[in-house]
Amino acid sequence: MLETKSVIYLDHAATSWPKPPRVGEAMLEILNGPAANAGRGNHGMALQAGRVLYHTRVKLAKLFGILNPNDIAFTSNATSALNLAIKGYLKPGDHVVATSVEHNSVRRPLEFLKRTMGIEVDYAEVDRQGQLDLRQVKKLFRPHTRLLVCSHSSNLLGCILPIHELSRMAHENGAMILVDAAQTVGCYPVNVQEMGIDLLAFPGHKGLLGPQGTGGLYIHPDIDLEPLLHGGTGSQSEESEQPHVRPDRYEAGTVNTPGIAGLGAGVDTVLERGVERIHRHEWELTQYLMKELHTVPGVRLIGPQVGQPRTGIVSFTIEGRDASEVAFTLDREYGIAVRAGYHCTPLGHQTAGTIQGGAVRASVGYLTTEAELQTFMNAIIQMIK
Repeated sequence: MLETKSVIYLDHAATSWPKPPRVGEAMLEILNGPAANAGRGNHGMALQAGRVLYHTRVKLAKLFGILNPNDIAFTSNATSALNLAIKGYLKPGDHVVATSVEHNSVRRPLEFLKRTMGIEVDYAEVDRQGQLDLRQVKKLFRPHTRLLVCSHSSNLLGCILPIHELSRMAHENGAMILVDAAQTVGCYPVNVQEMGIDLLAFPGHKGLLGPQGTGGLYIHPDIDLEPLLHGGTGSQSEESEQPHVRPDRYEAGTVNTPGIAGLGAGVDTVLERGVERIHRHEWELTQYLMKELHTVPGVRLIGPQVGQPRTGIVSFTIEGRDASEVAFTLDREYGIAVRAGYHCTPLGHQTAGTIQGGAVRASVGYLTTEAELQTFMNAIIQMIK
């Protein structure tokens, strides 16, 4: 068994760890109990499984300010949610506005539709401090612009984009807004009503503290997406077409009930602690880490400066050192887990000026301590010496 007790885990932007004990307990309870197919029968176990799914939707709706829990479709991750939104909404000839810090989960579907359907895409430039010029974004809209897609927070820079303003701009120009909230849900306030979000893609395994293989997409009630998958839903089975009732329309096949039970338990922890409290804790840790890294010769920080809004991500390079080598050494010699390379966001690295060699990314979570960051700093200093 892999030893993890002594690991200092600073890779929460990839997936949160350790999970709250209740997450595994909830999953095991389902596997040992009502592990039947939700919506596929009227016997007791199937009905119990259905209640598990619904209760998790209710918790997510509460967290995100969603009026109808059935407007949340469960997916296997944020990537599948983004694909459902992008491919299910856009039509040939549509125009899309995105940003220069998008993850490949946004960029690749857009570029695929550009090649295969003739959609047009413009990427608004974000500067190296993570600032987006809204005047430039406004100029990108065209009469046939149908969608604005943006990351709520860059998984490299850690910057937080102005969703309220972007939403208003999209709606004024007759477009909808899709938000990739992979780095913010659970650790930064997200309210679809207050922020004017039409489509919200989120993972279950990061800030929501759930297991991998879970995620979802909020779909505004006025939007009808073409489903990515067609198949069994347990409803309107006599029809040859995919049902229009939500969430069945977007959840063909057997749903990951144990995973969603774990996700619900993770959301319970987030609701109990409070998103604002979690964000404050992570922000204070990133400020401490940035100030410490500023004192180390040869270290270049990426993203917003000290004191500026950001999520729990601190990316950096070390002059003369390969990012992957730094991460490997931290892991093997110091027991510290970080992420290095391109973080699936070449657009972000082009923005940051690190496309040649990538960067090291340390990302904190709700259980990270300042003492762990002190150990991390000592390791960086020793490596450089």
